[in-house]
Order: sequence, then structure tokens, then C-alpha cells
Amino acid sequence: MQNGKIVVGITQGDSNGIGYEVIIKALSDPRILDMFIPVIYGSSKLFGFYRKSLHEVDQMDTNSINSASEAHAKRINILNCLPDNVFAEPGGATTESAKAAITALSAAVKDLKAGSIDVLVTGPVNKNSIVAEGFGFPGHTGFLQQAFGVEDVTMMMISSRLRVGVVTDHIPLKDVPGAISEDKILSKLRLMNESLKRDFCVDNPRIAVLSLNPHSGDGGLLGTEEQDIIIPAIKKANDEGIMAFGPFSPDGYFGMRHYGMFDATLAMYHDQGLAPFKALAVEDGVNFTAGLPVVRTSPDHGTAFELAGRDEADPRSMRAAIFAAIDIFRRRKRFDDLQEGKMEERPQENRGHEHPGKPQIA
Repeated sequence: MQNGKIVVGITQGDSNGIGYEVIIKALSDPRILDMFIPVIYGSSKLFGFYRKSLHEVDQMDTNSINSASEAHAKRINILNCLPDNVFAEPGGATTESAKAAITALSAAVKDLKAGSIDVLVTGPVNKNSIVAEGFGFPGHTGFLQQAFGVEDVTMMMISSRLRVGVVTDHIPLKDVPGAISEDKILSKLRLMNESLKRDFCVDNPRIAVLSLNPHSGDGGLLGTEEQDIIIPAIKKANDEGIMAFGPFSPDGYFGMRHYGMFDATLAMYHDQGLAPFKALAVEDGVNFTAGLPVVRTSPDHGTAFELAGRDEADPRSMRAAIFAAIDIFRRRKRFDDLQEGKMEERPQENRGHEHPGKPQIA
């Protein structure tokens, strides 16, 4: 933090998509600078290029920097981590735009590790193009998991209406059944349960678990994964004190709005969870990576090349991602401070029974 304000690192994403447009629009109200310090990882040249295409955005106070330590508390800081000859070709992925996205992300993660920024908000990337350039991961989540050396993370989509996590994310649909296991479901439930307590101030989280097959397998007629894998995983979670329920058939669960009775929902695969989420909460939807030792969010949309450079992109999800990162950072710090205070109040001889590094819930 700088002068009591959270430093928010924002990566540009693919420079040919709508990343710069939604970032600029999200930061266009000068009052926003009273709340936090933005540091955009990208290029002043690209920022200026896209800024000129936006007709309803007033003059913005920017600060071109080469290090996060140079960030100005009352300006939009642009950390130049791309070559001077960088250029944009709005409307489609290119080798240059993919490399720019990777470079910006790598620079931001380095600063996040060093504590130069407090939270990270990632702009949208084109998965196919970054993989083609040797990125090695089909998106941000796996990269961040490896970068911070954690055993497991889960992608959670969050909004004011609902929270949805997934057991499997960016894999082909045909590979989903083989990728689901008791251990994997249990790991995701643990991560979600801990995140709901620490990051969202939910005292006793209730998590709904969706089935894999139609009608929850219909007693084995439409598949046995529910009986063989999902139900045993829920029972193990219950034995650990995690309030997991299900499995619920997704069509009825979302159609009847049963998600309103739970604090979060665990889906078995990407589209099972994200399709209804985006139908219900696309305007303020945010992608949050649960399980990292740092806070990372992103808007819940992609590069939208077809809108790039046309001043038609909606910034609400990017704005929501920025404020979600700030809110989670504050809640997490408050939770950890409270747990530390409780630890100090407890007798020294009782502390050895706790799991190291795991916050204790009173």
C-alpha cells in the first residue's frame, strides 16, 4: 500500500482486443483515484492510441513510469514494459499482440511477488495465440498457480448475485468425466470453503455441488459418476465440517433459482457453471482465482476482437473486477488480522494442534 491506498496492478491483455478500452473507461472518472492507485502494465503508446478512439472519455491525468515504485498516487500510472516500437492492430490476434500480453503479465506478476503492487487485475487474452507463443497454459489461472507454487486453485466467478466455482476449467468436454475424482472435488470444496470465509466474510458457508449427468444420473441410468465419485466426495467434505450439499441437477438448480439458498456453487465443468453465470450476471461478473496467496481478478469476458477500436466495449465487468480485488484484499487482511489476534489470546500450549499456515476459525 502507498499512503494508505491499495496499489492495483492491471495488465493490458491482448493489445488488439478491448483490454485498453475497458481499462480506460473503467478509470475515466477522476474520483476513482481517491480510492486506489492504478498501475497499468503495458505501453503509454498503446494507451494513447486507444484513448483517442474514445469519444466520451474526458482528459485523463496519466503518469508514464518504468517501475511500480514510481507510481503517482493521484494519476493513472502506465508502466512501460513493452518495446518502444510496439503497435496495435485492433480486430484480431497477432504474434505481436500475444507477446505483448505475456510480457505485461510476467512483469506484473514479478511486481506482485515483490510486493510492489497489492492486487492484480488481468486484462483479457486470446488463449490460442498465447499458447502458440509458448505461454504453456490455456489462460491466467494455471500460470499463476505455478508462479506462486500452490498445489491447487480454483476459478470462481463472482457477482452480486452468485458465486460459481468449477472442478475442471479449460479442458475439452470429452475429457471432463476422466478428470473428475473424489480428491479433486474435495480439494475444490476446501478451497471454496476457505475463500468464502476469508475473502467474502461468510461465517458458515453453504456450497451446492452440481451433478455431472442429466437428472443427477437418474439412479445410474444416465451415468454413475454421481454415485461413484460426487456423492462420496460430498460426504467426505461433510465429515471435515464443510457444508456441501447435492448433487443437484443443473437445469432445475439454475432454472428454479436454488442458487439463492447457497453461498456458492461448485460446477463440474466450465460451461456448466459459466453459461448460467454469464446469463445471470454478465454485467458485473468477475473471475477470481481462489487459493492463491495473492488477490487476482479479471473481467468475465474475452478479447472481443470484433469490438476492438470501435468504442463499443462495456467497461462494467472490468470496473467490477478492480473493485472486487480491492474488497477481497481488505476483507482478507481483516480476517487474517482477526485470526492473528485470536492466536495471541490463546494459551501457548494449545497452538501446536493447529495446521500451520491455515487460518483458524473460532
